[in-house]
Amino acid sequence: MNHTISITKTCYNPSNNALKYQLGTPKTRKSRRKVIVDEDVIEALKEHKKVQEEVIERLGDAYYNQDFIFAKMQRQYGYSIVIKNVRDRMKRLLKIANLNEELTPHSLRHTHTSLLAVARVSLEQIMDRLGHTDDQITKNVYLHVTQEMKKEASQKFSELMRSLR
Repeated sequence: MNHTISITKTCYNPSNNALKYQLGTPKTRKSRRKVIVDEDVIEALKEHKKVQEEVIERLGDAYYNQDFIFAKMQRQYGYSIVIKNVRDRMKRLLKIANLNEELTPHSLRHTHTSLLAVARVSLEQIMDRLGHTDDQITKNVYLHVTQEMKKEASQKFSELMRSLR
């Protein structure tokens, strides 16, 4: 089965007003891409879509249906959620969980990069997954993680050699 998510558009909304968004093409040709995802992600999206379809059916023409995956489910039904709301909700949840409140949705992208590097995914594959052509941040995160892994490997080897004495 082909578990992919197609990245084909960018929602631009600097005013954080749900009604004043603009859809455009992603920044670069490489930003338009298909990302392969796990079965669990597909199942979660299917479940989300089922709930969304129930709301659409219940509201009929009152729902502004532009096929947004993450659409507002209160006031201004169907419009794209705005990043400020996502940031605010994330901050509130981080506070409740007693975690670093400075993290943002974009921080999750950096974490994803780090975890891919730890999993020994190549820099080229990571950049392709993120839609980057030549992103220095991706390279810096990748190099930092792989350097830490090399240091750890050296320490483990030293421990092994000491245990053999």
